[in-house]
Amino acid sequence: MSKLHVRLLAALLTAVGLALCYYKVEILGLPLLPTEQAEVWTVEARIEFKARRDTAVKVQFAIPRAPRGYTVLDENFVASDYGLTTDDNGLRRQARWAIRETHGWQVLYYRIHLAKDPTAEAAPLPTGVDVPVDTQNLPEPLQAAARGLLNEVRSKSADDVTFAQALLQRLNAADPDSNVNLLRQDVSGPDEWARRVVAILREADVSARPLYLATLKDNASRGSLTPWVEIFDGESWIDLNPATGEAGLPGDAIVWTVGSEPLLEITGGKNGRVEYSVRRHSQEMTLIAEQRARKMGSRIMEFSLFSLPVKTQNVYRVLLLVPIGAFLIVFLRNVVGLQTFGTFMPILIALAFRETQLLWGVVMFCLLVALGLLLRFYLESLKLLLVPRLAAVLIIVILLMATVSVMTYKLGLDRGVSVALFPMVIMAMTIERMSMVWEEFGPAEALKQGFGSLAVAVLGYLSMSSDYLGHLVFVFPELLLVVLAFTLLLGRYTGYRLLELWRFRGALKG
Repeated sequence: MSKLHVRLLAALLTAVGLALCYYKVEILGLPLLPTEQAEVWTVEARIEFKARRDTAVKVQFAIPRAPRGYTVLDENFVASDYGLTTDDNGLRRQARWAIRETHGWQVLYYRIHLAKDPTAEAAPLPTGVDVPVDTQNLPEPLQAAARGLLNEVRSKSADDVTFAQALLQRLNAADPDSNVNLLRQDVSGPDEWARRVVAILREADVSARPLYLATLKDNASRGSLTPWVEIFDGESWIDLNPATGEAGLPGDAIVWTVGSEPLLEITGGKNGRVEYSVRRHSQEMTLIAEQRARKMGSRIMEFSLFSLPVKTQNVYRVLLLVPIGAFLIVFLRNVVGLQTFGTFMPILIALAFRETQLLWGVVMFCLLVALGLLLRFYLESLKLLLVPRLAAVLIIVILLMATVSVMTYKLGLDRGVSVALFPMVIMAMTIERMSMVWEEFGPAEALKQGFGSLAVAVLGYLSMSSDYLGHLVFVFPELLLVVLAFTLLLGRYTGYRLLELWRFRGALKG
């Protein structure tokens, strides 16, 4: 019954740990590898205008809501002495700057930082017949040309989408007829062409509106937005290229804003213009996932180790590796059969090796233990009681550490100073236990256990120095539940140890 209980508990701990890890990886996007980098795009809009003297200035600028396929990591509004508010009416999002009095040329900046996220959905847009659409009407001379063209196209389509695509193909034909030529007149650029297409679609009672795209091209500067067209098919909005009629958005573009309202409106100023710049850089996936989780309102990340101060985080980056070392000791003692002085002494020594580096750590450990043993044997001749003898050994260890630090520093060996990082109480107990084993079982057994402790400390250092393991236990501390589960299972192991099998290999063969 007890064995079944342990197995069920281990299975539960493993399931909980792996489920939490799966959620963090698949939903929040936390990386399994410490070196994973994500592509981050920074889009900057530079607004420039000339303010009129002695008058209040208001600037209204359209900004993105929640671009589909991207996570908004951060936004920055840069404007000296201006007041700032933002507004979202469910269709368009706008930034409004205001100042009571200014004059001369003014420059405002808006920056948005985006990370690719295929799971990110666009902010919900209003749908149905009450959705605001472009209501711009064609001039009277163009209405007749539009009706003639629409009648020709309607018979070659099955629904609003195919109708709009067929219309765009006719409007962009290389050999246009008289109606298309008339509709192309007085169009000075892509923006006016998209608005003209929307107005023509409105003549056919098709719900349509323009939208504007920002193209993500690295190191682009002084760019502009690309106008696009959307039509409503009764269930959702379909994006169409106004130049070709192709459905969908370019893979390297985000929707900046929707609707026919001006991108930039300035009250109290003139000669306003906007320039867009794009820059790509890399950022750690962990930071991006943390920001994404906060945007999602995830309570898991809110109470994760990332919410702690950076100084405290650095402490836990080391402490969370101790269970890995503890499990290693359990495995080496219970399964392999290595003998050590103390249960967790090798792991504490391994932590010291992280600071001293392995070679220097091994040398200083052997030096301290050798000198400590010599002095411990001298204390044995004094016939001291146990507690005073332990206190004397501790004092001797501290004096030896100080002496080694001073001597190595004077010799120009700076690594020797780090001997002070060794756990002095553990070192004192190790020397005491090694001397007792030496007296009771002889030097061979004492040296065997001593080198066994050193070997486990080296293995612990190698495991706890792994960047990969350090990343996993800090970002996914729930994986320690899996380590706990395996530790519980090893706690019920009563079979032969590997070294015992090797020791009695002759009997097994016989």
